[in-house]
Order: sequence, then structure tokens, then C-alpha cells
Amino acid sequence: MEVDDSWSFKDATRTETSYLTHGYHRYPAKYIPQLASRVIKENSKVGDLVCDPFMGSGTTLVEAVVNGRRAYGTDINPVAVLIAKAKTTAIEPIKLKHEVDSVLGHLQAALYDEKGQTLLTHESFEFNIPVHDRIDYWFPEEQKRQLATILGRIKAVKDHDVQTFLLCSFSNILKGCSRWMMKSVKPTRDKNKSIAFAHRSFVLQTQKMIKKNEELWQILGDHNVECATDNRDARKLSLKDGSATLIVTSPPYVTSYEYADLHQLTALWLAYTNSLKDFRSKFIGSIQKDDGDMHLYSTLAKETVANLEAKDKREALGVERYFFEMQQCFEEMHRVLQRKGRAAIVVGDTDLKKIAIRNGEVFVQTMEKIGFKKYQIIKRPIPSKILPLTRDEKTGRFAKTANADRLAYPTEYIIIMEKL
Repeated sequence: MEVDDSWSFKDATRTETSYLTHGYHRYPAKYIPQLASRVIKENSKVGDLVCDPFMGSGTTLVEAVVNGRRAYGTDINPVAVLIAKAKTTAIEPIKLKHEVDSVLGHLQAALYDEKGQTLLTHESFEFNIPVHDRIDYWFPEEQKRQLATILGRIKAVKDHDVQTFLLCSFSNILKGCSRWMMKSVKPTRDKNKSIAFAHRSFVLQTQKMIKKNEELWQILGDHNVECATDNRDARKLSLKDGSATLIVTSPPYVTSYEYADLHQLTALWLAYTNSLKDFRSKFIGSIQKDDGDMHLYSTLAKETVANLEAKDKREALGVERYFFEMQQCFEEMHRVLQRKGRAAIVVGDTDLKKIAIRNGEVFVQTMEKIGFKKYQIIKRPIPSKILPLTRDEKTGRFAKTANADRLAYPTEYIIIMEKL
């Protein structure tokens, strides 16, 4: 299949891919807004309902609403829900500035006296330093105290939208304020890292977001924009039968439960979880849960599982569970789409234990069994996608570029299926 370079958006600058609120928060494996925008414009009309059952940081939702569509998105990851909610909520700029000035003023008083000495208490709000071995692992003691002070003041904000905005800002500074290696997407500790100063990081991040919010407000204003974010399993969408015109989504890959580790700093600080093991178990394909009997519709999926089982039974079980749970997601997509509604699935092929995992073909086979037909299949280069791009030949796992000999996802597919 020929690669369609018009879908690469390789000339898009970082400024262009982070316009509006898209730059609020770093997020791994997200597609650029230009891709979502083009799919939405070519496959729906103004006023239609666009759905993303794996919304991640909300790229599809932002593009849906700025293009005049209604939007619904869900994600099992509460960190994603926080970010997506912040990115899709335009706050009146004067109101936001007033609220933020109050927060930053209180923090200045709470953290410093006139001589610049650090203080750690203030009468106007309470804060608690979280007790967790993983937080201790990632953050120095002084940094924990400053972050706890900032979080305490944010929680004192009464306006829900403003609080969500500030929590998103807080979440995005955690990596820089921790021992997490900045160049690593995966959790890697850097003992020699020069850790960012929490208060300064929060101020700078919040100021950047204020400017981006104003850009979104200029487009959406105080219009009644229909956009709902949900913290639900993609197999149980809060939509009526036949209510959506278009689904645009990038589902997790085979080792999707690894995504839980990438968001652990926010999940722990905001008390979304106390156990990373429990957090991982909620993600698609997790090897830490049991779905019982799994009947796969795709013959290729069955062959892939059988081939992998000969090498590693545990990995084979994880892949089987992944394909089965994605199958259930496609059945739910079929339920919520109207007749001739389309589902655009952005996914790439990969491999595990040197066994090819041809996600694109498996997805097409599965969806055809459910009641979809092929509408358009696009193969695109992915120069801009934020992913660990290399794998080690021996292990098949993600590796640093210098230690690996090939790209993991040089291209990917946009599979557009239409409901019969």
C-alpha cells in the first residue's frame, strides 16, 4: 500500500501543532490536531456529534468544537480526563486572570517572606504532603513541600473550571519538578538532573496557558458548546444508540497498560490511585485481569496469538486480551454510530517477541464481522507523533535510539470504516 504523504503534516511547526489549548499538557502517543481536523471536516458536518472513546488529552474534542461539531469523549485514565476537560473549556479571560492572580498572590505569600526565605504555611488554605514511596522516589523532600503548597491553594479555588485549569497546569510541571529524565517518555530516574523550581515552573506554565485559553475563548466565546468528557470504559459509552455521526480515535497499542506508568506522577499527586498495579489493571489489554473466555472474530488475530504463544504464553495472553477488548470497543462504536456513520481509527503495526502484530488488518477484519465496511484506508508517515520510536531487535521492547536498530512505528494507518 502506497504511503499518502499529504497526511504526514511534516511541515507543521511545533507552534502550529500546539495552537489553541493543544499545548496545555505534554501527552505521549497523541496525534497532531491537523490530522483530527482533516478527518472531522472530510467525514462530518457542522452540528454533527463527534465521539472519541479513547480521547487521551482531548485532541479530537478540541478540533470538533472549534469546527462547529458537538463532541463526546471518554477515557479510563482520570489524568486524561483532567487534561481533556481543561483543554475543551474556554474560560472568560478577565475572570480567569482575576482568579489566577489571587492564587499566585497567595502562593507568593505562603512560600516567601520579604527576605526570600521559604515559608511553608499560610492561614488561607491547607496543604498536605502526600505519603507514598513512589512520590518519595521521584521528588526531593523540599520539592514535595512546595508542590503540596501549590496543590493546597489550587484545591481552595471554588470555581470548578478554574480549578481544573490550574490542576492541569500543576500536572504538567510535575515531570520537570521530579527526578524523571526529561528526554525519556518512559519512567526513567535521572540522579544528576537539575530539578526545576516548582513555584517558578507553575507560574510560567499557568501564564502560558492563560494566553492559550484566550485564543480558545476568541473562537468559542460564551456560546453553548456541547462537549462532554467522561471517565468511562470505552466499551460503555454514555451515548444513545445511533447518536454519533463520526468516531475519531487512536486506540492504545498492545502494551497499553504501560501507559499507566507514564501518568503515575499526576495519578499519585491527585490521589487518582494509591496503587500503580490497580491503576494498570484498568487499561485495555492489561495482563493483570481476567476476562474469562475470549472469542476473537479475526482469523489473523487468532493466528497472531497462536504464534506468540509458542514463544511466550504470558505475552500471548496479553495480546489475546487486547484484541478481545478492542473487539468489544468496536461493537460499542457500532452501537452508538448512526447508519452510514464512520469510525476513523488511527493505529500502527508493531511487533512483540519478533512476532508481527498487524493491528490494522486485525481491526479491519474484526470490524467487518461486526457490521462495518471499508470506506477508506490511509497509510501515513508519522514524523510528528510523540512516541518512543525505536525497538531493540533482541527484546522487541522500546529502547533509546542509540541502543536500537529500527523504527517501531515508521508509518501508521487511518482506517475509516462505515456502519452498514
